[in-house]
Amino acid sequence: MLELFYWPTPNGKKVTILLEELGVPYEIKATNIGRGDQFDAEFLKFSPNNRMPALADTETGVHVFESGAIMMYIAEKHGRFFPQDLARKYDVVQWVMWQMGNQGPKFGEQGHFFRAAQNAENGDLRYAVTRFSDEVHRLYGVMNLGLHKKDWLAAGEYTIADMICYPWAAGYKLRKIDLEEFPNVKRWMERMEARPAVKKAMEATLPPEAIEDPSKISDEEKARRAKLLVNQRATQIPASWG
Repeated sequence: MLELFYWPTPNGKKVTILLEELGVPYEIKATNIGRGDQFDAEFLKFSPNNRMPALADTETGVHVFESGAIMMYIAEKHGRFFPQDLARKYDVVQWVMWQMGNQGPKFGEQGHFFRAAQNAENGDLRYAVTRFSDEVHRLYGVMNLGLHKKDWLAAGEYTIADMICYPWAAGYKLRKIDLEEFPNVKRWMERMEARPAVKKAMEATLPPEAIEDPSKISDEEKARRAKLLVNQRATQIPASWG
């Protein structure tokens, strides 16, 4: 069984798109990043970057963290969506690396500074907002170039390269991106949105037991959580590790 430590963010949804496309059984292990589940000592043993998603394969005993590595592992294990002949494999790999090193981090920073700029106590953040908004615009342009006269990003077929890039790209309205500027991306987005597995993964909800009632969260706990995802420093070795 594949156990996916997951929360419904773009990084989590990358992996569930692949799992839904494969149609293989998997179990969601809800990892509430707002509450801080990603800092749990047991979770850190196999995901020391204190981020989700992470994967545990109970059949093989393999644990994997980082969404790109997780997707390569799953796709290679099941022999689909990740061609293994050298040229096509690395056509896919380069887009997976691009997403992990560029699209995800830069889109995330843009969102961070968009939110931070709403609070006057954070000072004048116009430079940061402009910097990362321009970078997001540039990265949509990269995809537009990569999709020129192509249906899919890599290897001449639908692969994990498309799946890993889609969840972040899907938030273009929040990022103030006009897809008319990027016709190749728009066409690709429409093709992705038409896939039933993609639609299911993007719309999936958490198990009922993982959903919290906001009215039952104390003000003290809300204040603790508000600080949790910003200004993080190194996590020390948990005492329980011995």
